[in-house]
Amino acid sequence: MGWIILAVFIFMILANAIKIVNEYERGVVFRLGRLVGARGPGLIFLIPIIEKMVKVSLRTVTFDVTPQEVMTKDNVPIKINAVVWFRVMDPVRSVVEVENYQLSTMQIAQTTLRGVAGQLELDEILAEREKINHRLQQIIDEQTDPWGIKVSIVEIKEVELPDTMKRAMARQAEVERERRAKIINAEGEFQAAQKLKEAAEILSEVPMAIQLRYLQTATEIAAEKNSTLVFPLPLEIFKHFIKKEEEK
Repeated sequence: MGWIILAVFIFMILANAIKIVNEYERGVVFRLGRLVGARGPGLIFLIPIIEKMVKVSLRTVTFDVTPQEVMTKDNVPIKINAVVWFRVMDPVRSVVEVENYQLSTMQIAQTTLRGVAGQLELDEILAEREKINHRLQQIIDEQTDPWGIKVSIVEIKEVELPDTMKRAMARQAEVERERRAKIINAEGEFQAAQKLKEAAEILSEVPMAIQLRYLQTATEIAAEKNSTLVFPLPLEIFKHFIKKEEEK
């Protein structure tokens, strides 16, 4: 019976001494509390009781920054959130330098998002997202670098505006569309008037062109059925007969 208990005890010790580290992981080993270094991937042998290992994943981690209530530089209250992509570049520092690197990175992302958004006006936040994303990524990456963390991407996900601001912006957009429509209409009227002026100048230089235009207009009107056309005859037509009568 004693041999069985001893065999079970030895088996448990060996089971705890043999560890498997995946390709995307590294094992940070401590010996009697002192750092030995990172090991893996593959099969790792630990000295029972004396050595301890902490696994660290090297895969990219994504997390949502919870919506932050921010007062912008122009005193507009908004809610803004973002998405952060990061990964562990140095597994040893991620274990030794910080207690929980994921939680700490998340906290820094939240405070940085509030700080950056509070320094900008609402129009800048809405129009310059790419620039703000780059700025956030740089700040968060610099602060997490001592922990062996690389922040690769930060993207603003959503900016929630107050209802009063939404209505004001919708009205502003409507007014802007009306203004553009009026400008386009006025430009069209101006161009049409300019062309009519040029046409009038040409017709005034050639009087017979006016008569031809009359005839063309009459033809277009007469194309409609049941139409009565009263067309005044120009005096130039009778000049020839008046001259013959005077000669007699």
